[in-house]
Amino acid sequence: MATVIFSSELQRYTGEEKTTVGAGTYRDVVAALLDRYQGLPADEIQKMAVAIDGEIIHDPLLETVGEDSEVHFLFRISGG
Repeated sequence: MATVIFSSELQRYTGEEKTTVGAGTYRDVVAALLDRYQGLPADEIQKMAVAIDGEIIHDPLLETVGEDSEVHFLFRISGG
């Protein structure tokens, strides 16, 4: 099962620092998390950057998530 690490901002919705989910794609991970944590706002997750196995993915929707993957949700940082 993939390990999902929550940012401190998301921990207020989940009550946990991390969890595990069985999923084949990033979309499956998000669906499982929204089902598990009813208070987790879908729009918050969709606005966040995601790193899968240490690589920041810009369009993660169909990205593969392996059984041993680690998924991090991070707030995007604006530059300029």
